[in-house]
Order: sequence, then C-alpha cells, then structure tokens
Amino acid sequence: MIRLLAILRKEFLQMFRDRLTVGMVFALPLVQLLLFGYAIQTEVKHIPTAVFDQSLSSDSRDLMDSFRASGYFDITHLAGSYREVTEMIDSGRAKVGIIFPPDFAVKLRRGETAAVQVLVDASDSMVSNSAIATANSIGLLKSQKIIAQRANVNITDPPYDIRVRPWYNPDGITAYYMVPAILGIIVTMTMVLMTAIAIVRERERGTLEQLMVTPIRPFELMIGKIVPNIILGYTQITVALLVGSLIFRVPVRGSLLELYLLTLFFITASLGVGIFISNIAKNQMQAFQMSFFFLLPSIMLSGFLFPREAMPVIIQYIGNLIPLTYYLVIIRGIVLKGIGFGYLVPQVVSLLIFSLVLLAVSIARFKKKIA
Repeated sequence: MIRLLAILRKEFLQMFRDRLTVGMVFALPLVQLLLFGYAIQTEVKHIPTAVFDQSLSSDSRDLMDSFRASGYFDITHLAGSYREVTEMIDSGRAKVGIIFPPDFAVKLRRGETAAVQVLVDASDSMVSNSAIATANSIGLLKSQKIIAQRANVNITDPPYDIRVRPWYNPDGITAYYMVPAILGIIVTMTMVLMTAIAIVRERERGTLEQLMVTPIRPFELMIGKIVPNIILGYTQITVALLVGSLIFRVPVRGSLLELYLLTLFFITASLGVGIFISNIAKNQMQAFQMSFFFLLPSIMLSGFLFPREAMPVIIQYIGNLIPLTYYLVIIRGIVLKGIGFGYLVPQVVSLLIFSLVLLAVSIARFKKKIA
C-alpha cells in the first residue's frame, strides 16, 4: 500500500509540473462549453436579404416590413436590378432575394393575385428550409388578413402569391451540402494534427537538432516539411472529389482548375496553424490537445454543421479567425454554385493573410528556438 501511494504521489507531482498541460485540461472544456453553448443554434434568423422593389408602393413596403418584422430576414441590400440580386446571392452577400414586379400594387388593389418572387440560396439546406417556410407563412398570413378586411367581397384567389425558387440545391439533398464541407474538415485534420505532432515528435527524438547541424537554413527546412504535406492534401482532395462525384453524385458546376488553385491557400493556412502549434507545444500530448482545441471550433463555428447566420455576432467574429470558414465558401461556391474567382476574392485574400502571418511567425519562433 505504501509503495502504491508513493507511485501515485510521484505521478501527481509529475503531472502538475507541466503547468501548460494542466491548464489545458481544465481550461479547454470550460472555454469550449461556453463557446459552443452560445454558438450552436438550430433556429436560423437574421438571414441577409436583398430586395428589388419595382413597385415602389406602400403595399410592397408593407409586405417588406412583414418580412423584416418576422426576425428571419434582415434586408441588408436594396438592389437596383434583378441581376444585382442574383450577383449578391452568387457571392454569398445575400442568402435570399425578394423581387416585387412593377404591377404588384395595381393587381393587389384590383383584387387580383399579386406575385412576389423569392429567390433562396439552397446550397445551405438549413438556411433555405427556414427561409422558404417563413416566406410562405408570411404570404399566407398577409393574405388571410386582407381577406378578413374584405369580408364582403367575393375573393376566389389569395391576394399574395409567394413564388419561392430555391437555387443550387432545389431538392435539398444533404450530400450536396455536406460532402464538399467534409472535404475541408479532412484536409484541416490532416494538415493541422499530423503536422503539429510530426514536428514535435522529431524535436523529442532529436532529429531536428541533427538537421540543424547541416547547412540547411530554417526556411529551407520549413519548406521541405510543407511541400510533402501540400501533395498529401491535394491527394486527399482528389480522392474525396472522386468519391463525392461517383458515389454521392455531387455535381461539380464550377472549374476544377480554379478549385485546385484556390485550395492551395487553404492548405498553406492549415499547415501554418499546425506549424504554429508545434512551436508552442513541448510534447506530443500538448500538440494533440492544442490541435483538438483548434479542430472542434473549426467544425462548430465555420458553418460546417450550423449556419453562421444563426450564431451571435461575437461568435461569428470568432469564426472569422478559422481558415475553414473561408474555404467552405470557396468549395461550396465552386462545386454547388459554379461561381469563379471574381466572387471569392475576399475569401482568398483572407486565407492568403492567414498563410503569410502564421508561416512568418512560425519561422521566426523556430529560428529563436534553435538560436
């Protein structure tokens, strides 16, 4: 019994000597619980909406106010043309487009059915389902209100005709939405986790010190470790695209060449995260814990599982610090929407900044450690 107590005492002393590991054990669950508790919302509200009002009447404004008052639609853009609405939906700046025809008010006052077109970005099935159901409900409630006001008038058709057109994934097939995103998760896990642990393992075994005795420069060593992982990332992407296309029948509407080119920015950004973690971690356990701490927010806050529109604003800002957030817009935009580089410049620039900053900081810390 005395020997057992001595071993237990030794293990606890050794455990608490590593303050970073102990801090992560207690802090990580607390931080993630608070973060995800606020972030995970299944009810999608405040959907960015563009409106093209050709009627410019009190009736169209009244219906617009009903959309806004529901809390589900945030009218963020007043478009000047139908093309402007479609461009906003293509670029992701708006998820819904509402188009009022020129004769909207005239038909409504004649007692005829007035049509309103609602375009919905259905590449995100959770957002589109919420938008479609709410738009139809608003049209029904407004129609019932008008019918009640005209109780003495013989009305055969409802006053409002909300014509919803879901784009990109009109059948709401989950695989179309999830498979491209899973590809991003796979690359993130491989680039971050494997890179961080592999470099820390080499440091523990003394391999890095042996390499530094040679004339190799720090940035040359870093490039030598990055390039094989880039090739590995592209291999994973190719296999995942083939599986998604052949088995799940996911359509690739955009350019594969553009997808491969823009994926390079995401791979390098993810590698930057892995290398940065390897510079902080003292052992493989810490590298694994830090990588897991990064991977879980990547899954929860990037828009992979839950729409970012449903998250509080502060959580959305935190999600902007995750490279996967930008890559999901890129891969879903190219695969499902068929859009090109012109619509994806903000995402590409963000990933480029991530790559440059993380790699520069990592190389600088690496030089400091071996100096």
